[in-house]
Amino acid sequence: MQDRKKFTKKCLALLMAAMTIFTVSCGSSAPGENAAEDAGSAEDGENLFGKAERKSDTDISGSFAEAHDAFTTTLVREENDDNPIPEPPEGVFDLVSYPSKVGDLAAYVSSDPGDGEKHPLIIWVVGGWGNGIDDFPWIYPEWDDDQTGSAFWQAGILTMYPSFRGGSGNPGYYEALFGEVDDIVSAYEYAASLPYVDPERIYLGGHSTGGTRALLASEYTDKFRAVFCFGAVDEIKYHNNDQFTFDTDNKDEYTMRSPIYWLEDIESPTFLIEGRDGNSECLERMEKASQNDNIHCYVVERADHFSVLAPATRVAAQKILEDTDGECAISITQEELDTAMKQGMTEMPVPVMTERYLEELGMTFSCPYLWDIVENEEGGLTALSRYDYDNPWDMSVIFITPYSAEEADDLQEMSRKMQEIGLTVNEARVGGHDAINALGRFEDNNGINRFQRYVIIENEGGYIDFECIALEEYAEESDSLFVDIISSIRFDD
Repeated sequence: MQDRKKFTKKCLALLMAAMTIFTVSCGSSAPGENAAEDAGSAEDGENLFGKAERKSDTDISGSFAEAHDAFTTTLVREENDDNPIPEPPEGVFDLVSYPSKVGDLAAYVSSDPGDGEKHPLIIWVVGGWGNGIDDFPWIYPEWDDDQTGSAFWQAGILTMYPSFRGGSGNPGYYEALFGEVDDIVSAYEYAASLPYVDPERIYLGGHSTGGTRALLASEYTDKFRAVFCFGAVDEIKYHNNDQFTFDTDNKDEYTMRSPIYWLEDIESPTFLIEGRDGNSECLERMEKASQNDNIHCYVVERADHFSVLAPATRVAAQKILEDTDGECAISITQEELDTAMKQGMTEMPVPVMTERYLEELGMTFSCPYLWDIVENEEGGLTALSRYDYDNPWDMSVIFITPYSAEEADDLQEMSRKMQEIGLTVNEARVGGHDAINALGRFEDNNGINRFQRYVIIENEGGYIDFECIALEEYAEESDSLFVDIISSIRFDD
């Protein structure tokens, strides 16, 4: 085996020097500076190729772990950030610190389920070059660009989102795929120490830059039960060189960050997945270069670097749930991925909900964690997302308005008037109180069609009006969310 590794790596060094340039991008349309930053194309392909084609002085005949541990990276730019870390939703995730070679680093990790059992966990490394964490795990998981990794915790799998050296006030500096590999291993050690985590069922996944980081970590250690790499590149030179903080005149620096030289070191089942219109050339080069049976490669047709994520992460999540034997038994077929891609979204993603208590109304209800509740000019409250992206969560709003009995008709009269203007009205019970529930559509002052749900609740001689409004195109998804919110209402009495 060792002789085959030496032969394969020497051939790769020659092969990569002869390859044509293929430029990829890595980024996201999602909010959050640390979550996923756009990585542009190489500005000078000839110069970039010139740097990578020179023979590396690094000894690649041994293992990646040996070479990585013996190598000292040289940073020409010492960059970091002190971006604040938002508090996670209580009872869903905890904000923790995990020890690493450079000091304690921040991470979100699923809260203890409290059932006394040990559970599987996946460490998810988001795309982009930021080394910090923010509220990225709880934004709306767009079906055609879901980099959140939320498919795993929504399926009931414990999830850890680590930050890395130099990010979010952490010690150290950005090392652009070198020291971050050590941090992933440190994240594993922390996760394995948690009393509610099964140390034999810790998985690793990542997308784009995060996928490359995950692939390098799989080459470094066999600790992970399985590794899922989405959109990884074979050589770091295909990433955005503006983000390189290391000495780009030293070819050893490139070799130590390029997975294709170390594929034979992978001992954990490792799944490389990409859309045809994404970094598929990188994946196919790695598939061609490797003779390692632990590596499984899949190119999904009619998908790109981003659209492959939502269906494929849900396939991976299901595989993890079914992987309960003593040894990893995960297998994925091309047909399963293709079918998931064709099937599309079968149900609305479930947001992290949190309880809100309105003391002046003596009322508690749940709404998405990323929604804010603010006072409005009409004397009531408005519940809405802190983002304005084009999706059901962010394009929905609820107006909460209390009325005294003197300010409004009784429920029967209000029901009659609503029906007169074309609303569909039904009697209801909300939180143990009499209510009416009305549905309708209207065109706003800007000519935009809106879906509308009125829920008016009788309460202590007065009324509380919940007016739920969403874009007509999101009526079905938003109404499902509204129903969950209304069903959660309860009163102090």
